Amino acid sequence: MTRRAKAALLAAALTAGAGIVAAPAGAASSNVVIAEVYGGGGNSGAPWSSDFIELYNLGSQPVDLTGWSVQYASAAGTTWQVTPLNGSLAPGGRLLVQEAAGTTVTDKPLPPADAAGTIPMSATAGKVALVSSTTALAGSDVVTAPGVVDFVGYGTAANASEGAPAPAPSNSNSVSRPATPADTDDNAADFTAGAPTPTNRAGQTGPGGEPTPTPTPTPTANPCDTAVTHQIADVQGPAEQGPLAGRPVRVEGVVTRTFTGAAARSGFFVQDDTPDANPATSDGVFVFAPNFASTALSAGARVKVSGTAAEFGAATQISTVTAVDVCGTGTIAPAALTLPVAAADAFERLEGVLVTVPGKLTVSENFWHARYGQLLTAAGGRLYVPTDRPGVDPAADLRRSLVIDDGSSGQNPSPMPHYTPGDQLARSGDGVSGLTGVLNQGAYGSAATNVRYLVHPTAPLAFTRDNPRPAAPAKVGGDVKIATFNTLNWFTTLNAAGYPNPPYNPGFTPRGANTAAERDRQLAKEVATLKAMDADVVSLMEVENPRPDLASTGFRPAALEALVDALNAQMGAGTYKLITHPGPGTDAIAVAMIYKPAKVKPVGAPTTIADPRFFNARPPLAQTFRSTRLLLSLRPFTVIANHFKSKSCGAAGGDNADHGQGCWNAQRVLQAQAIIEMIKKQKLVNPIVAGDLNAYSEEDPLKTFSAAGLRSVSKRFVPAAGRYSYVFGGASGELDHVLATKQVMRRITGATIWHVNADEDVYYDYNTEFKTAGDLYRPDPYRTADHDPMLLGLDLFGLVGNP
Repeated sequence: MTRRAKAALLAAALTAGAGIVAAPAGAASSNVVIAEVYGGGGNSGAPWSSDFIELYNLGSQPVDLTGWSVQYASAAGTTWQVTPLNGSLAPGGRLLVQEAAGTTVTDKPLPPADAAGTIPMSATAGKVALVSSTTALAGSDVVTAPGVVDFVGYGTAANASEGAPAPAPSNSNSVSRPATPADTDDNAADFTAGAPTPTNRAGQTGPGGEPTPTPTPTPTANPCDTAVTHQIADVQGPAEQGPLAGRPVRVEGVVTRTFTGAAARSGFFVQDDTPDANPATSDGVFVFAPNFASTALSAGARVKVSGTAAEFGAATQISTVTAVDVCGTGTIAPAALTLPVAAADAFERLEGVLVTVPGKLTVSENFWHARYGQLLTAAGGRLYVPTDRPGVDPAADLRRSLVIDDGSSGQNPSPMPHYTPGDQLARSGDGVSGLTGVLNQGAYGSAATNVRYLVHPTAPLAFTRDNPRPAAPAKVGGDVKIATFNTLNWFTTLNAAGYPNPPYNPGFTPRGANTAAERDRQLAKEVATLKAMDADVVSLMEVENPRPDLASTGFRPAALEALVDALNAQMGAGTYKLITHPGPGTDAIAVAMIYKPAKVKPVGAPTTIADPRFFNARPPLAQTFRSTRLLLSLRPFTVIANHFKSKSCGAAGGDNADHGQGCWNAQRVLQAQAIIEMIKKQKLVNPIVAGDLNAYSEEDPLKTFSAAGLRSVSKRFVPAAGRYSYVFGGASGELDHVLATKQVMRRITGATIWHVNADEDVYYDYNTEFKTAGDLYRPDPYRTADHDPMLLGLDLFGLVGNP
């Protein structure tokens, strides 16, 4: 369940042609794309003597390519060859880059090239990158590397691509985008194999520079006199799929929303101001018109549009546009959209329509805001995970929720959308009012399958701080404080450097910080969080595995030591000590534990279990403690740190497939049983099970613990509205738990979940990449990780009398 903003780069690709949905993982976009790749030049049967790469400017402004380059690597290669570029590429213009010539066919030269290199490209499989510098790339999969503007992997052997690779070309075929290119960040969807058509900046397409023939348009006295063929309602139809898909249409309406950002010059919404009488048919539609990006349109313009009715993902639109004729002005009054809607099809009936949402909504998730300009909101308060608490109806939650979307297909928006510059970014739980905009369907986040209804605002939003940042955790009382905290991959080994060999298995990949600067920023936040909690015993998850089984190499638990050293540097020498895990397993991450020797002392050695139910990956860590106070020294307690199998599916199948509680639920039940057996066999006194169980509160692993007499501390002490530690898929729930026996529960004086992470925008985290709108990082606890820490107090002296 662990996520970070950069993980979104590896998500499934999704079509971005309409310019109104979040783009999937792909290279950064500047509107210049790779339009065609041909590597068979000069080979047997080739129609041209040389390989070539062709570029195209999708945008409405010229782009200066001086200092840029095109680069090539073999299908599985890591060495990149560079051809520098220069000059400006006009909107709708093409640029021809000639590469190496073959030796078999030598009499079929390309049109005069705009740039030339000597790269011999494969005719069947390879990788081509458009880069905003001339520095050679390094590595194999560099789709999202800094400076990569566009990327094409072609042929089934290509080990990197945007989405799936483009089909394999040949000596006689290139791979190319259509005549009117689109960039959906999916090479397989964007490119087809066919006869090579090299075209240079001047529009020349053959040897000697024959000009590209251009048809002479038939003049008309007034294009606005050309009659419409359909109303917009005819194009939309009464069902989710429009009835006219693939057919030419000409419609009339008033523009309600245009998209003019650098990554969104691809169309506009138009709505019929003389709608039909059928409430089941929408009167608005999106017009995908990249060829008309320069058309001077603004909201209120009356237009007649000629094009082809089409379906884009879940939404109906008009594409392949041949005419956008401005024929006056008009007005559209927004339709009231009151949430929750009575039925899901109420949204569909307003697809493409200007709407206003009365009242206040609650921000339920902001994870995709910094990446794709999206905020998931809901009427009636935030959304909760159905398996976290009774009474959650997923269908009802869909009817009361909407995504506020910035209307861009770009990534890492700047400035941050929806806010006045300098405002604190909304936390989950904050309110937002004044939502007026155009309703549409599109992808939420990076998964093409996660389709939601989106509103593209046409007016400023008003945010209210209904869930203000907690400056410190709530008081929990007691003689001893115990905390649990998922650090989100605290590593001292840098992510970009690779594991040393030895001691690490080469199959592992480091996590966490990519650079020393990021590592320092992450450490500062970890320390700020732990210092503020000031707990006497802390159960930690996702700490770099110390691998004591490899102690012969001299390797030590460097990450945990660094954390303790940094904490003690601020709180005083010797404030915290670490517990050495006797068998942390073979995963890259492990559970860990630190404690205050002035407050508690370990009783006996730490223990674990070598149990196949943990795949030997993240075994638990148990340590018994006593208070250092003399009167309390006879009251021991045992903290058991855990990090159960995650919900991500991987190779899950059978009982471990997702049957409603995420993948690997059956395995997590087995792990819960293993902990219960460990407590009994090792006779662990006053056990406190703490950690990231990757199971929500009403799921089977928690029921397994409950049946064995281990009860949820948060259910007893934390109000339901605040009983969550994680936000995922737009919904909040508790993945991190503290469980205790009835005897221990009677000594708990209080507990709190400190909401400093799950509610925060990821733009506040320690990462330095992708922060195009300015760095909002601070060395404070907010967005240290993606899970919220939990804290409880124990009264070891007297009986506090809790039930």
